[in-house]
Amino acid sequence: MSKVLKLAIVAVLVSACGFGGQRFSAPRNLDNACLLASERPQYFAAMRATERRWGTPVPVQMAIIHAESRFVGDARTPVRYTLGVIPMGRQSSALGYSQALDGTWDEYVREAGSRRSSRTNIHDATDFIGWYTNKTRERNGVPLNDARNQYLAYHDGHAGFARGSYNAKPWLLQVADRVASRAQMYDEQLRACRRR
Repeated sequence: MSKVLKLAIVAVLVSACGFGGQRFSAPRNLDNACLLASERPQYFAAMRATERRWGTPVPVQMAIIHAESRFVGDARTPVRYTLGVIPMGRQSSALGYSQALDGTWDEYVREAGSRRSSRTNIHDATDFIGWYTNKTRERNGVPLNDARNQYLAYHDGHAGFARGSYNAKPWLLQVADRVASRAQMYDEQLRACRRR
């Protein structure tokens, strides 16, 4: 193999690694919905498509994704260790923008997605959120624009939400309050830059 061909192959591999990191990295400004939408128009397009299909407002989707993954496409839960050094696997099967668990993702794929759906794809992740929040509305009567209670059901599951399991988790109630505040902030920002 010629030296030029070897260098070309190395260059392609290195650039592919660079693009992969960019693909899953978080946007630069997570506190400004307009800048986020400008930096990652594909994110905004995915959320708008989900809003059209499922009715879940873009700011609610954004706030849930922010709480779950900070917009990191390949986010995973931390690894658990025994005796502080022996890796025992991840805390859960949550993966991607939406941090959907394996079982819930499989249910989504059967009902609304496709076998090619991926938790690391922003379009599929937002569609999952739209599907899930609609299930919450149907099963628990939570309006799609109620970011706080939608998040509580998203985190604790529909049965857990119905039981009020979140009431025993003060930390989760605080996170849900932050999700509601962030959804309101994103909504105001998007209205100001005329994206709503």
